[in-house]
Amino acid sequence: GASQKLLPEAKRKKTIGIKDIEATIATMARIPAKSVSKDDAEVLAHLNDNLKRVVFGQEKAIEALSSAIKLARAGLREPEKPIGNYLFSGPTGVGKTEAARQLAELLGVRLIRFDMSEYMERHTVSRLIGAPPGYVGFDQGGLLTDGVDQTPHCVLLLDEIEKAHPDLFNILLQIMDHGKLTDHNGKQVDFRNVILIMTTNAGASEMAKAAMGFGHSRRTGDDEEAINRLFTPEFRNRLDAIIPFGALPPEVVYRVVEKFVLQLEAQLADRGVTFELDEKATAWLAERGYDERMGARPLSRLIQEEIKKPLAEEVLFGKLQKGGIVKVTVEDKPEGVAALNLECIPDENALRKDKGPRSEEGDDDDDKPKGKPARDGGSKVPRVPLKV
Repeated sequence: GASQKLLPEAKRKKTIGIKDIEATIATMARIPAKSVSKDDAEVLAHLNDNLKRVVFGQEKAIEALSSAIKLARAGLREPEKPIGNYLFSGPTGVGKTEAARQLAELLGVRLIRFDMSEYMERHTVSRLIGAPPGYVGFDQGGLLTDGVDQTPHCVLLLDEIEKAHPDLFNILLQIMDHGKLTDHNGKQVDFRNVILIMTTNAGASEMAKAAMGFGHSRRTGDDEEAINRLFTPEFRNRLDAIIPFGALPPEVVYRVVEKFVLQLEAQLADRGVTFELDEKATAWLAERGYDERMGARPLSRLIQEEIKKPLAEEVLFGKLQKGGIVKVTVEDKPEGVAALNLECIPDENALRKDKGPRSEEGDDDDDKPKGKPARDGGSKVPRVPLKV
């Protein structure tokens, strides 16, 4: 009705169907429409491939997650429960949190994340659902209930769930079983359009212990045994899937290095800075930045120390003030130790403009700002793709 009147007369529909009404109500209620639209179908059809492009080395986990999401969106789930209740298990730094973040981005919904290490004590659980009547903060509501109430269709991520207080699991049982939660104000919050993802490092400590002797390999059942010890049967029975994430093989770590450098290049796009990363530099960063016990997180710290910090001086005061290319290579030091080397090449076009002839008017050009990035935020330097 009213939405059609806002459209140009040529684009208005003469007959409004059930799908149009569903789409309008879904938009108003901020929940997914019952019928899968063409755009949604396209996203779901390519969900598996798109997730594998951004989360490396976890093919089995991505396939299990994609299948579970498609099952829910096909209408084959129980209507009174959340879209899905998933537990991601595996060692730290292998892509569990990143998979949840990328899933939210691909589905076009908000990610609501809670770090469960902040909810280890009994009194902290009240922050999620609100303080009881008569206590301080009673009128403020809970972080969890308010967040889902304002964004009913979202990906809810509970990181390192094994660290949470046991009282929190009683709240989760209610959400996972009935898709609803009542806060301390008596307000009922609907969780039926939430994708609930919990991560755990269960079994990682056992895996990290140095094995005595030869031929030790991690068994696929190690995580299962640890999960069975940590979580009660009633919690495990309410999960739609336990999705295991494995350690990253060396060839995948190389791709993670290139992904981190590409993210850095995207951060500096407005300044016109691009990167060239050769194979030796990729190997150097991969070998020193990845730890089987810590995953890929140390790699981010290594890139900050070896690339970002020296680069900051060049971007602010040196050769890259007006953009340029950064060639990342490895050079051998006199002591016989290989070290990362950054060669910063300024943008020749920007330098040529600065040194170009002045206009005949004289000093009129002095008042004009120089060296600003293009209005569209693009780099003036031709793109230099990373070597695969």
